[in-house]
Amino acid sequence: MTDQQNRAAEPTQLAPMPEDWQRALAVVAHPDDLEYGCAGAIAAWTDAGREVVYVLATRGEAGIDTLAPAEAAPLREREQRASAAVVGVDTVEFLDHKDGVIEYGTALRRDIAAAIRRHRPELVITLNHRDTWGGVAWNTPDHVAVGRATLDAASDAGNRWIFPELTEQGLEPWNGVRWVAVAGTNAPTHAVDATPGLERAVQSLLEHRAYIEVLTDEDPEKYCRTFLSGVAEQLAPRFGGKPAVAFEVFSR
Repeated sequence: MTDQQNRAAEPTQLAPMPEDWQRALAVVAHPDDLEYGCAGAIAAWTDAGREVVYVLATRGEAGIDTLAPAEAAPLREREQRASAAVVGVDTVEFLDHKDGVIEYGTALRRDIAAAIRRHRPELVITLNHRDTWGGVAWNTPDHVAVGRATLDAASDAGNRWIFPELTEQGLEPWNGVRWVAVAGTNAPTHAVDATPGLERAVQSLLEHRAYIEVLTDEDPEKYCRTFLSGVAEQLAPRFGGKPAVAFEVFSR
């Protein structure tokens, strides 16, 4: 094989995530979305003194087949708050859209734009908004709707003529979002070293015990550790040999 062919065969390297920011807002559909996607990176960021807030579109009330939504919602909310605390996140908000049938549209964009105006982040984080996971598994409508709406709301939040009712409510436009980072993407561009935050990421996912115990017959801790370390290790060849949490970063 020629040198040129060798270079072509090398995996595309991921750039380090931007570091010149102080506040981040993570917006996803369900409890556990961030824990499967990027809690290890969030742990590293809060360790560095950065502020991260979680906003969830639903309370995950349709996620446990053996529990009615009225029982599942408060349970999953408690698990999410405990999970966030493990990685240094104190503020967790719920938008109360209906789990499983979130609709992409102006109502969802307005709610997310309001959260962006309220918390004024420089970095916004969301989850895979595309139809599939890597072209091999179909994504859920909730993930697609919330991811797409978050990308749009990052712009909506800065335009005073979109959702003017938010200004009337005292939420002034915020045009300070510099990046939207999508976790769980099959087209990552940037990454964070997973090693410092990996153990807390495992413990953070493990806080969703009620959900995990109906998801798998495997020991919950083994399941969490195997899943998260496996994903991080798969990315190591693209990040200087270091296990990684990857994002697709859209600059604004």
